[in-house]
Amino acid sequence: MTPALGDDWAVGPDGLRQRRAARVIVLDDADRVLLVRGHDADQPERSWWFTVGGGIDAGESEVDAALRELREEAGLVLAPDDLVGPVLTRDAFFHFFAETCRQQEVFFLARVDGGHEPTDAGWTPEERDVLDEMRWLTVAELRAETREVFPTVLPDVVDALVRGWDGTVRHLGTQHDDEPSDPEELGTAAR
Repeated sequence: MTPALGDDWAVGPDGLRQRRAARVIVLDDADRVLLVRGHDADQPERSWWFTVGGGIDAGESEVDAALRELREEAGLVLAPDDLVGPVLTRDAFFHFFAETCRQQEVFFLARVDGGHEPTDAGWTPEERDVLDEMRWLTVAELRAETREVFPTVLPDVVDALVRGWDGTVRHLGTQHDDEPSDPEELGTAAR
């Protein structure tokens, strides 16, 4: 039987469902970031923003997974050369579908012209059950957002990337998305 999380989640040695994921920080020419808002089917009152992305399929590269997720989740068709990085990595623990999950994430950067209207046409029925909307947000809007944002340091990350990527892959380490993060992690990350 396929778990509620999907068949790309495998039970790891620690007994938690886990997967590798590719995510994309998409910025437009007005320095807005494209985010998805979703909720947990088991906690519909809880809602949060996160970057476009998802699980890496067997035999798929991180870049190919990132491009596929952009196409499926936002209707954005890019080429491998359109991705920069990876610019960020983290090991995230979070609760979803009444389970504690572990996701090893690699983040890329993509710059696109303004005017891309994201579409949910590629969302699966399962995604439609837990994804609510996509929106372009400025850093100021992101900082003012009352809903959770993951990773929690995303406003600082976007701020830094707007000024230009310095070629350093930031490692946020292990983060528990139910606990607050230290914004200084971005500045002290391994290089």
